[in-house]
Amino acid sequence: MRVFKYGFKILCLISISNHKNKICFGETVMIQWAYFPQSYRQPQLATQIIKVFESCADKINSATHKKQESDKVLAKLAVNLQKIGFKVETGKKKSQQINVPVLFGKNGKVEKAFEADAYCEKEGFIIEVEAGRGVTNFQFLKDLFQACMMQGIDYVAIAIRNTYRTSKDFEKVFTFFDTLYKSNRLKLPLKVVLIIGY
Repeated sequence: MRVFKYGFKILCLISISNHKNKICFGETVMIQWAYFPQSYRQPQLATQIIKVFESCADKINSATHKKQESDKVLAKLAVNLQKIGFKVETGKKKSQQINVPVLFGKNGKVEKAFEADAYCEKEGFIIEVEAGRGVTNFQFLKDLFQACMMQGIDYVAIAIRNTYRTSKDFEKVFTFFDTLYKSNRLKLPLKVVLIIGY
């Protein structure tokens, strides 16, 4: 166990297995993460993304911010995500959204694009931040599908609440991806899927 200072609190970094990690304060889990496939070395940018979430843990913790919407979570992460090379959605106006090409038509014009919450074109990495709808409406599956369709995307991070009402959302999403990769029945066109519980 490694103890370190975070702001004015003392946090314990606990490795609970070789693929899942938690940051906790007392009994309240704040940041959890896992990536798939577990045999793939974690990209450096994924490590940086996790550190961004850890640095904002107090502000986005779903245990203490029970009604916080995904847009507000993204806004609290935005500055630090931009520092590591991401373009970040800043609003719902067309000029504020981040579009990633899916299909190209005549003269190379983009015919179809999907929106992403954050996008690093250089690394082929997108981030999607979900809140209450993440598991209830299977929004995390839509995020996965769209990431698979986007041109030039090799990595996706999906951030989900640790808990929503009585549902353990992160655990449900972890179980889904763990089953998906261990069954080896479906091959995804992605190098790494990172899931983050906040």
